[in-house]
Amino acid sequence: MNDLEFRQSSPLSLGVELELQLVNTRDHDLTRAASDLLSFLKNRSYTGEIKPEITESMIEVSTGIHSTYDPLVQELRSIRDTLTAATETLNIGVTGGGAHPFQRWTERRIFDRPRFRHVSGLYGYLAKQFTVFGQHIHVGCASGDDALYLLHAWARYIPQLIALSACSPFYQGVDTAFESSRLNAVFAFPLSGRAPFVLKWDDFNLYFDRMRKAGIVESMKDFYWDIRPKPEYGTMEIRICDTPLTVERAAALALYVQALSRWLLETRPNQLTEDIYLAYSFNRFQACRFGMEGELVDVLVETRRPIGEDILATLDLLTPRVKDDGEAKALSAIAAIVRNGNEARWMREQYNLNGSLPDLVWSQVRRFRGEE
Repeated sequence: MNDLEFRQSSPLSLGVELELQLVNTRDHDLTRAASDLLSFLKNRSYTGEIKPEITESMIEVSTGIHSTYDPLVQELRSIRDTLTAATETLNIGVTGGGAHPFQRWTERRIFDRPRFRHVSGLYGYLAKQFTVFGQHIHVGCASGDDALYLLHAWARYIPQLIALSACSPFYQGVDTAFESSRLNAVFAFPLSGRAPFVLKWDDFNLYFDRMRKAGIVESMKDFYWDIRPKPEYGTMEIRICDTPLTVERAAALALYVQALSRWLLETRPNQLTEDIYLAYSFNRFQACRFGMEGELVDVLVETRRPIGEDILATLDLLTPRVKDDGEAKALSAIAAIVRNGNEARWMREQYNLNGSLPDLVWSQVRRFRGEE
């Protein structure tokens, strides 16, 4: 057996990845511009990392490793400003959002890399439908066992993150009635959903080895789970969030995850059993469909309440443990989302002003730039 080594990292350190849309300035549809953008940036210096994603209409950016809010948000702003300057030169726009409101998946082109060609060959049309956009949050862990504890403890809070980040109500030109339609595209993949319930890294190694020997996976990249170990980084990766429309919201979500993780590791509030997943699919659907107004069922303590109310109750637990002003600012921003509505609501409000999805997309571009 070739073990997956879980490399120790600084506990509760953070890294953020954002998948971003590239749109043209004529009708604000997605455009095949990733190769041109990356070529333009090739010999320029900038912070973070900017790399291709599965289709030519998207890119992924990632930060370095951070432990506090201010340096994280500053790096995200720097990356945003780099992209804004480059895309203005190339006469395109860049924006967040979990899904482009009216693009057609049949018009997408797979980025020419071996990994992406492999995914396209394996999954057929699902690969082009995978032109959706998420925020991934990495949290450093001291050990593989701590990482697996967080993986399963987080399951209870995944609906909160879906509702807080939801910004894909429109898809293929229609209002889907979902707050986050993006996750329906992800869920189509056979290795999506949740990880198996194991709490020891040695046991996870046995699981992975059996999957690899059966020819089902070659690496951890083949799993499209909502939460996934990244043993080569020493992190757990939450993959459930839509890409926010601002980098400030992306940073606030990451700090909320960090604060929640610290509280979970310090207090270990519940003994974890596989029962934590009894309502997982129900809660996930409620968050995608109804956002803050969806219901969250906690089977361990037998409660049922609106997701927005559950977020505020969680903030009541986290706020007394705030470690600095940056974290306090981030948690305040999370509370404001509950009070004022998520970005799915903002998108519907913008669309209702003039009934134009192209105009909505350009409002998203301006919002990502920091102009709104």
